[in-house]
Amino acid sequence: MNKIADSELIINSRGAIYHIDLTPEELADTVITVGDPDRVAKVSKYFDKIEVQRQHREFVSHTGWVGSKRITVISTGIGPDNIDIVLNELDALKNIDLQTRTVKETLSSLNIIRLGTSGALQQHIPVDSLVVGTHGLGLDNLLHYYQLRNNDEEQQILQQFIAHTQLSGNIQPYVVGCGASIIKHFVEGFHHGITVTCPGFYGPQGRVLRLGLANPLLVERLSSFRMGNHFISNFEMETSAIYGLGRLLGHHCLSINVIVANRVRKEFSKDGNAAVEGLIQKCLGIIASI
Repeated sequence: MNKIADSELIINSRGAIYHIDLTPEELADTVITVGDPDRVAKVSKYFDKIEVQRQHREFVSHTGWVGSKRITVISTGIGPDNIDIVLNELDALKNIDLQTRTVKETLSSLNIIRLGTSGALQQHIPVDSLVVGTHGLGLDNLLHYYQLRNNDEEQQILQQFIAHTQLSGNIQPYVVGCGASIIKHFVEGFHHGITVTCPGFYGPQGRVLRLGLANPLLVERLSSFRMGNHFISNFEMETSAIYGLGRLLGHHCLSINVIVANRVRKEFSKDGNAAVEGLIQKCLGIIASI
C-alpha cells in the first residue's frame, strides 16, 4: 500500500484529521450533516447521551446516542467546497489508517444524511414542508474534479436537463442519485424530487439585487423541467456534492430539506426556526430506527 504524504492527509497533534478535528473513534457510522454550526446543538439536544464535542473553524461535531443508535452530527458550513472537505475527511476516518497513512484493505460505508433548508421550485410544495432529494443535480463544478460515471437513468436526466434549460456560460451540470437503502425509510410525510445544487445564493439561484443574470430564466426553466416521473422539487447548495462524493467513496447518502421559501409562489416561511425544529424531530426518530 502506498503511504499518503503528510501534505495530502493532514493530521493534528492529537491524532485527529485536520479540518473536522475528529479521530476515528469519535465518529459514528451514522452521520447527520447540517450547514449551520449552531444547528448541531439543535440536533444533539435530542440525544440521550453526548460523548464527544469538537469544533474547528465552522466544523462543529457532536457524537452521541439516541437509544441504541450512535450518531455523529457535524456542520459543514455552506457550499460544495466545504462538502469536499467534510466528505473526504469523514471517509478518511473510516477507510484510512491514520497511523500508517495507508488505505485499509477492507473498506466500510457510512450512512450520511443531510438535514438542511431549501427553496421549493414547484407550486404544490408549500413552505415548511419536507423534501427528499431522489437525485442531486449539480450546477457547481466540484464533481468535475473527480471521475464520476453515471448510470443510464442519470445520463438521460442530464441530457434532457441540458436540452431543456439551455444554460449559458461555463455551467456543466452533473447528476447523481441518492442512496437507495436510505430513501425507502423517508416516504410518508415527505415530498420527493430532484434537488438542484447551486454554487451561490444570489445569481446562481436566480436572485436579482443589483447585478444582471447570465441565465435570467433559470427558476422558470428549473421548475418546468420534466422527464417521466422526474421533476425538480427544490434547490440549495450542498446535495449534489454529497451524493457525488458519497457514491465515489462508497457511502449511502440522502439529503432532506425543509422548505423555507417557495420561489414560484414568492413565499417565505413565517417561522423558519420552527420549521427546522420540525425537520429535526421528524427525521431524527427515523434515523435512530434505521
